Amino acid sequence: MKFRRSERLIDMTNYLLEHPRQLIPLTFFVDRYHSAKSSISEDLTIIKQTFEKRGIGSLHTVHGAAGGVKYYVKVRKDEAKPFIEDLCALIASPERLLPGGYLYMTDILSDPSIVQKVGRLFASAYAEANIDVVMTVATKGIPLAYAVASQLNVPVVIVRRDNKVTEGSTVSINYLSGSAKRIQTMVLSKRSMAEGSKVLIVDDFMKAGGTVNGMISMLDEFKAEVAGIAVLVESENIEERLVDEYLSLVRLSDVDVKEKRINVGEGNFFTMN
Repeated sequence: MKFRRSERLIDMTNYLLEHPRQLIPLTFFVDRYHSAKSSISEDLTIIKQTFEKRGIGSLHTVHGAAGGVKYYVKVRKDEAKPFIEDLCALIASPERLLPGGYLYMTDILSDPSIVQKVGRLFASAYAEANIDVVMTVATKGIPLAYAVASQLNVPVVIVRRDNKVTEGSTVSINYLSGSAKRIQTMVLSKRSMAEGSKVLIVDDFMKAGGTVNGMISMLDEFKAEVAGIAVLVESENIEERLVDEYLSLVRLSDVDVKEKRINVGEGNFFTMN
């Protein structure tokens, strides 16, 4: 079956978006559309220019006999900034205040549109990093982890607070919660990741960084390497931060329960990325 160029462009674009960071040989598209390699190269040039112009991502060409193309998600600053500003306004709503000064975040973390955009931002920052796995801790960070992992085309590893029989043999560590100063436990299946994996840690909220630090300690047990840390919201007024290098979208500076005021601003996304 012979494809018209318009049909090829649509199908190729869809395939590339569904297979980020995967090397796709030109011969794959040649066989798929029964077209000449020169025609496929021209199509990819059109897609590359459109991706870059519209801020969708970038196509990297790998030359040689085993070469091909790779799609990397990329988000432009002029696209990211208004989204982060809207996210700050959403989080600053006084209606989010819960007893004890906690913030209600479930509606944000369950909104597919918001979660996917956050996933694209984090994936854009680490698109060309050498990452094998995205790690998070149950439960609120799970949607974010899957959103990032889908854009990086890597699996998700979920650290849990307790052991489950379906996990098989597990590794368990104790860690110190940075904010509550309590000893807590993390559990991860031994089959979760290969030794030496490069891991991107993703979480929804970070205070002092005790939970993230606990995940870093867990990675030591697997002889794995931290490739990056990305959090949706970080708390600013912390005396002792246990984590130094991380990426954040929103910075929570103050919560006034009496006045029902939540002060938030941009995180370090633009300065670190």
